[in-house]
Amino acid sequence: MGIPLGDEDVRELGSPIVNLTLIATNFIVFVVGLTAPWILVSGARSYNDVIVALGAIPAYLVLGDRLYTVITSMFLHGSWAHIIGNMIYLYIFGDNVEAILGRARYLALYMLSGIGAVVFHIASIALMPASALANAALTSANPWMVPAVGASGAISGVLGAYALLIPFSRVRMLTFWGWFPIVLSVPASIFIGFWFVYQLFMGLATSISGVSAGIAFWAHVGGFLTGIALAPILVDKRRLGLALRILLVKSGYY
Repeated sequence: MGIPLGDEDVRELGSPIVNLTLIATNFIVFVVGLTAPWILVSGARSYNDVIVALGAIPAYLVLGDRLYTVITSMFLHGSWAHIIGNMIYLYIFGDNVEAILGRARYLALYMLSGIGAVVFHIASIALMPASALANAALTSANPWMVPAVGASGAISGVLGAYALLIPFSRVRMLTFWGWFPIVLSVPASIFIGFWFVYQLFMGLATSISGVSAGIAFWAHVGGFLTGIALAPILVDKRRLGLALRILLVKSGYY
C-alpha cells in the first residue's frame, strides 16, 4: 500500500465540476462544523453535537428513524486527517470517473455508493457474532450507537468504478523502502486491488474479534462493490471509448 499522488487523467473530456464541488462541500461542512456548529444543527455547541445529530447511527436507521442521516453523514468527517485523506483519493480518482460517466451519472454513482456503504455497515453489525458484539459493547462504544461519518463509502464506489472502467490507467504512489521514500507508477488495478483486499481483511478481522479500529471497513467494501455494480449501468460508452483512447495515447500504446 502507498499514498496516491496522481494518475493519468482524461480531463480533455471536460472539467470535473461535480468532483470539485463535492470536495469543496466536504471541506466547507467540516470547517463550519468546527467553527460554527449551530449553523449545521440548531443548538449545537460543538462539532461532536453535529456528528451525533447528523451521523448515521445504525440503531436509529434499522428502526426507520433519522433516514436523512444516510446522506448527511457522507459530508461529515471525524478529523483533519480523515477529511484530507478522503479528499486526496476523491481528487485523484474522481475526475476520471466523472469524465467517463458524465456529471449527473457521476453524482448518482457517488451518492448511491455512499448509501450502499451504510447498508453494508449496518449489515456487518447485524451479522457480527454475538460473542464479538458483546466484546465490542464492553471494550468500546456499542457499534449500534456509534455515528458513522465520512465520504469514504462514496469514494470507495468511485474507486470500484475506476478499477472496472480503466484498470490499466497508471497511478503514481508514494511508498517507503525502509525509511526511504520512493515513488512508483503502478496500474490502477493493482493499487486499488491491494486497497480493497486490505479493507476486506480488516473488515473480517474486526467483525470476528469485535475490537473496533475506529474505521467502518465494511462500509468501504460495500461502497466499492456498489460502485462496481453501478458502473456498467451508468457508463457512457462513447465517453469511455474516448477516455480509453486518451489513456492509450498517454501510455504510448496508440
